[in-house]
Amino acid sequence: MPGFPPSMMRLIEDLVKMPGIGSRSARRLTFHILRAPKPEVETLIKDIKDVRDNVRFCSKCNNLSEGDMCSLCSDVSRDPSRICVVEGPGGIWAIERTGHYKGLYHVLLGELSPIDGVGPEDLKIQELVDRVKKEAVKEVIIATDFTTEGETTAMYIAGILKPLKVKTTRLARGVPAGAMLEYADVTTLQRAFEERRDEK
Repeated sequence: MPGFPPSMMRLIEDLVKMPGIGSRSARRLTFHILRAPKPEVETLIKDIKDVRDNVRFCSKCNNLSEGDMCSLCSDVSRDPSRICVVEGPGGIWAIERTGHYKGLYHVLLGELSPIDGVGPEDLKIQELVDRVKKEAVKEVIIATDFTTEGETTAMYIAGILKPLKVKTTRLARGVPAGAMLEYADVTTLQRAFEERRDEK
């Protein structure tokens, strides 16, 4: 881009690498950073570094955490007999917004996608099986996305849990087919939870 100093060009190029950021958005963000007060920019830099240095995966459920266990797994008021399985931490955020679910979670950190070379060994599925075997789990609620990959993942998990004789349910289709769970509205998610069904 002619007329931009090299440092601005480098920042724009770095921002474009982020998901959902095109060159126009990257330029707007760069100009915002350029005009922002220096303390605000320094805080942003510190916050980015802190996130990169301190945030890790919970040792129990794979949610994001700054300690060994996330705040949800550490919360003794939550129902440990129910585990809600989601693709990523964004699914937890979406479900927690409803205020409806009071159990624990298990984050797979992805969904099955044979075309992309993502198999069961690439996800945290065995860890889920181990939790069901070791903990007093009465119900596993599968809340993967209603995409082809999410449906494939849900069917695989239901099949692998069947021998363990644990109740396995799937969110009802209040969430539209092809939709990403973290973008669903609160009412839709509440309905999906209320109308969940046994996963055959």
